[in-house]
Amino acid sequence: MPYQRPAQLDAILEDAAHAGFTMSCEDRTGSLLATLAASKPDGRFLELGTGVGAGAAWLASGMTADARLVTVEANAAVQGIARQHLAGDLRIEFVHADADDWLTSEAGLFDFAYVDCRPGKYLRLSDLLALLKPGALYVVDDMLPQDTWPDDHQPRVDGFLERLPDVPNWRATPMNWASGLVVAVRT
Repeated sequence: MPYQRPAQLDAILEDAAHAGFTMSCEDRTGSLLATLAASKPDGRFLELGTGVGAGAAWLASGMTADARLVTVEANAAVQGIARQHLAGDLRIEFVHADADDWLTSEAGLFDFAYVDCRPGKYLRLSDLLALLKPGALYVVDDMLPQDTWPDDHQPRVDGFLERLPDVPNWRATPMNWASGLVVAVRT
């Protein structure tokens, strides 16, 4: 279990429970996000799938003062919880958009991407990788079966994991830990 948790996390998770949102990243995943974020001082971070902001809180807790996080979410009500708790952190830019549409229009480069939605993981992976600098980290979670998965989701996960060795310009390590993670680096 993590040694340190973001100060806002308990309130975020409490509001998530009241809203019926059950898909926040777990503490072990969050702790790893914070640790990896600390390895990119002054980095530019991307999160696809803000949810209620648990992942963003963990990322921000590991980021340096000059780092920046762009977090993208299609559901304004869900992202509203994140904004309520994290809007005071000026390092975080909240984008209300479909991640698929956002990937079409974004041209910036990032040092780190945490992907917790279908675009950038199961869809348009190559487009996301084009936004990552060499040496950038890429983290996805929920690779192990989850209660929240629709019945047709396991084949997506299996296909993603099977394609990992063939993705050019990256080195990936799938991990049977927490909710099931993949940590990769753009080469």
